[in-house]
Parts: sequence; C-alpha cells; structure tokens
Amino acid sequence: MTFDERYRAIDSRDARFDGQFVTAVRSTGIYCRPSCPARTPKASNVTFYPTSAAAHEAGYRACKRCLPEAAPGSPQWNLRGDVAGRAMRLIAEGVVEREGVPGLARRLGYSPRHLTRLLTAELGAGPLALSRAHRAQTARMLLVGTELPASDVAFSAGFASVRQFNDTIREVFGLAPLELRARRRRPAWAVGAESAAPGAIDLLLPHRGPLDSAGLFAWMSARAVPGMEVATPTSYARSLRLDGGPAWFELRLDDAGRVRLRARMTALRDLPALVSRARRLFDLDADPIAVDEALAAHPELSPLVARVPGIRVPGAVDPHEMLVRAMVGQQITVAAARTALTALVEALGDRLDGFADTPRLFPTMSAIAERGRDVLRGPAARTNALVGAAAALADGSLTLTTGDDGAEQRAALLAMPGIGPWTADYVRMRILGDPDVLLPGDVAARAGAAASGIPSDPAGLTAWATRTAPWRSYLTAHLWAPAPASRPRRARPGTDPTPNRPLEEQP
Repeated sequence: MTFDERYRAIDSRDARFDGQFVTAVRSTGIYCRPSCPARTPKASNVTFYPTSAAAHEAGYRACKRCLPEAAPGSPQWNLRGDVAGRAMRLIAEGVVEREGVPGLARRLGYSPRHLTRLLTAELGAGPLALSRAHRAQTARMLLVGTELPASDVAFSAGFASVRQFNDTIREVFGLAPLELRARRRRPAWAVGAESAAPGAIDLLLPHRGPLDSAGLFAWMSARAVPGMEVATPTSYARSLRLDGGPAWFELRLDDAGRVRLRARMTALRDLPALVSRARRLFDLDADPIAVDEALAAHPELSPLVARVPGIRVPGAVDPHEMLVRAMVGQQITVAAARTALTALVEALGDRLDGFADTPRLFPTMSAIAERGRDVLRGPAARTNALVGAAAALADGSLTLTTGDDGAEQRAALLAMPGIGPWTADYVRMRILGDPDVLLPGDVAARAGAAASGIPSDPAGLTAWATRTAPWRSYLTAHLWAPAPASRPRRARPGTDPTPNRPLEEQP
C-alpha cells in the first residue's frame, strides 16, 4: 500500500486494516490502529509502520484509546513466504523465548547478525524487538481478559522477570500493568470465567470481518478423533503437547458470536504458542473481506461467496500430526480414516489424567515409527510410507514447521516415499497457512469446479485459477463446499501413486 492508500484507510477508520500496519503521529508521540476513533491527524505528522515493534523502536507508545495490540494479527505473514513472513510466524510461536535469536536464525538459515539486518530493513525492528512486542501483546491480553496475578501474567507472556514485564508495559502502553487492567471494560459474562481451575484461562480471540464458523466447526466435527478431540456445531476442543507439557483447549462462539479460547496448560508460559496455534487453526488472521471481494469479482464464484461469506482455510496445531493424518486418510473415506486414527491414538497415544473429554494425546512420531506397523491397517506400501515419514520426523532428517520455506518444504516432502504433489501442497496449505495453493488433481475440488461452471480438468482448472491469485487456497475451500461427499476415486494405473483424495481434503 502507498502512503495515500494508508492515509485514506485511517481517514475512513477502516477496521479491515487493523493489525496490518500502525499509524504513528509525531505531534503526540503515539501510534494507533487504522480504525482508531480519534481525530485523523494531519498527513504531515503521520508515519506508517508495518509492525508495532517498529513504532516502539522509533520511540512511540501505544494509543490508550484504541489499543493497537488488541487488533488481529496481520494476514501478511501467511501471504508472504519470505524471511520476514517466516520469522514472524516463528516469533509468534515463541521461538525467540525458547531458543533465543540464534535459534530463530538457525531455523531460517541465517546468522543472527544478518537476520537482524534483514528484519530491521524489512520490518523496522529486529527479532528481539519483534519478540518483545509480541510479549507485550500477550501480556495486555492477559491483563485485560483474565484475573491472573500480574506476576503470573509476566511469566505467561514470556518475560524473564517481573521487573522486565513492568518496564515493558509502561514503555509500550504508558501505563503500569495494574493501571492497564483497571482501564478495561469487562462484561458480566467474563468475570470469574478464567479462574475455574488452576492454570485455566478464558480469552477473546479477535478476528476481521465475517467468519464462516459453521463451516469450521463442521470441518472439525467430521474429522474429530474420539478420545483426543470433541467437536459440536459451536465448539471444538482437543488435547495436545506443548513445550511445558500437555495442554487442552477449546474454541467456541460466545453469545455475541465472537471466538473465545478456553484452555488449561501444564505451564502457563506455553500460552503464546497455544494462542498462535489456535488462531492458525481457525485462520483468524485472514482478511475475509479482501478475499471475498477478489473472488466475488468472477461471475462463476460470486454465488459461492454469497453462500459462504468469510470462508476460512483450516490450519493445523501440530505439523507432524497433520502429515500423519493426511497420509492415514489416503484413498479411504472420512469415517474409515477416523476409525484408523482412533485406533492409532488409543494404542499409541499417551493417556492424560484430569482431561475427561480428551484423555489422550496424539502419538509421538517415535511411537509411530516403532510400533505403527502393529496398529496400522491397509496396503503395506502406505503403512511403510507412513512409518518411514514418522521415523524421519522423529530423527530430524525431515523437518516440518510453520517457519519453513514453502518450496523447500514441498521438495523435502516429495522426496519421501508415498508422498506426492497433492499431499505436499495440502500440507503447505494447512501448516504454513499459504493462501495461494491450488489442488488441481483433487477430486472434490474438481467436482466443485464442475458444479460451478469452471473447467474441472487439472490443466483447465489450473489455468482458470490463475486469475484468483493470491487467494487460490480460499478458491479451493469454496470448491470443496458444494462437492458431494462420496467415496474417493482410485488413481488410474500409471498416474501419480499418491492418492487423489486423502481424508483431510474431503468435504
């Protein structure tokens, strides 16, 4: 966006751009979100920054009126597959807190000094400043949304000490932590909800524009593995592993139609990573208005967008689990795949105490590599491929993270036996949140294309879909929606051995 385009956005107080950039005002020394209700500053006094961290580094503090840290995250970090986008995804996962800047740099393939130069040039702040801004955002969320003691908030947000926490909150927000908490406006339904159990929280997860929550919950319900996941028309809950130990979370809609996160964790320091994973799972940082406008401009897609506004592309909370689930579901129905995954979880998943609804965790890759052949059923080639992929993930010869380079991740997956283009691209869509992935060989997508008057052969669909870039993942989601649920079609002899329609792709 140009300066004039950004200025028009703040002059119209357009909430679509909240989280995508901040507006720093030299005459006041503060920065705001684009939709701030305050009087629009003179253009000569305005500087736009891509991140709040860049505004912090330039000496500005957050507006007390609009609290820009409360905005949804930027969709740019999924749209961009460059170093900046990958770094921002990893910072949101808490990599800097756990591994430091050297660990982040190592994951991205750069030296710490060069990575700092790159991010400073691109985003206006280095990795330490970006991580510090993320900690401040998490701390604000906890201070405003929970009754946790300030000391617990400090360590849950990733601060090394209470003093560092106090100093950062004062510097960023111009208020002491308890003063920031005192300014909140808490609705009656939120009071006491976070203190139901030790280590439990209850938070609002903001998002932009319309949200196809019914579609998301239906997707989760069709694939929920009993014992590990529970899904209803208005909620989804599951257990998972985090660095500090097992955790449980639930995403649900409140009476106002907003998304809320309820969670219990072994270690509260895992909260930033859990929030990041939950947001990615429901694609809450997307810009649905921009996506809908772009897709609806094509007559063939306009009815689809009108029928399902605010469609989202489901993400994944665990990259390793995502690959295993996709491979288990190859060439079988959703119900059959869920049966197979249930058996895998019951046989190899660790059992949890105190998690009545979701008492099991998904098996570790080591467990699948060692004992998977005793549990998995089906063609030997598929079982061998799955066990081999689990072994590669367990020993580190195959890496799969939200910070991967898309092209490199795809190439690494294609080099594995039993993984073809569909699975590699689908994993990229779900794990990296890449918004521009098309699955032209996908049976369900091709059926949806035919029903919508779009070329349904792989070559024709690929050519037609170029006009919808960079939103081809959302095009795929729309094409899935009207496709009939039927048994997957077997690949013809001589075609790609990877099946056309794995579990996660079926509507």
